[in-house]
Amino acid sequence: MLQEVAGIKIPDSRLAKDAADILREHGNGLLWNHSNRVFLFGAVNGKKAKQNYDLELLYVSALFHDLGLTKKYSSPDLRFEVDGANAARSFLQQYQIPDESIRLVWDAIALHTTPGIAEHKESEVALLFSGVGLDVMGDGFEQFPDDLREAIIKAFPRNNFKKEIIPAFYEGFKHKPETTFGNMKEDVIKHFRPEYKNKNFCHCILHSPWSE
Repeated sequence: MLQEVAGIKIPDSRLAKDAADILREHGNGLLWNHSNRVFLFGAVNGKKAKQNYDLELLYVSALFHDLGLTKKYSSPDLRFEVDGANAARSFLQQYQIPDESIRLVWDAIALHTTPGIAEHKESEVALLFSGVGLDVMGDGFEQFPDDLREAIIKAFPRNNFKKEIIPAFYEGFKHKPETTFGNMKEDVIKHFRPEYKNKNFCHCILHSPWSE
C-alpha cells in the first residue's frame, strides 16, 4: 500500500483501509486505478487552491464513486451514482461517522456526473467532481502540474482507460437504461444502442395528464 503519491498522503485509518478492501473485492483493476487517480487529482486540486477539506472523506468518496457499476452494489432501478452513494452511506454508518460527513460523501458520489451543480457544492463534493472530470474527460489537464500528473499515473496506471471505461459504464447500467434520462450517461447507452430512445422532456410536458 502506497503511503504518499504526488505529495498527498494516502489515508491509512481502519475506515480507509476497509473502504479500499471493498473496492478491491467488488471492483477490478480498472476501477481501482481510476478511483485512486480521482482521489489524488481531487486532493492535489484542493491543496493547490488551499481549500479546507477532509482528506479521508474525499478518499472514501473516490473509492465508492463507481461502486454502483458493480454487480454487488447495482440496483435494478436507481442511477448507478445513487447506488454508490447509498453503499457509502451504509458503510460509513458502521463507523459512527457524523451525519453531516455522511451527507457530504453521499452528495459527492451522487453528484459526480452532474456538471453545473457539483462544482458549487462543498469542497469534498467539488473536488471529487474535479478529479473525475480530469481523469475521464481531461478537464483541467493543462492546469494540472505535469510532474504530479505523471507521478499519479505511474502509481495508478491508465492502462487503455479511454477504451475500457465506456464499456465498463455500459455494463454497469445496461439493464436500466431509463436511469440515464436527463444525464450524460445517456450518451453511453446510445453509443452501444443507437436506436434506444429515452423519454423526452418536452414530450413529458405536452403529454402530461393536465387538461390545459
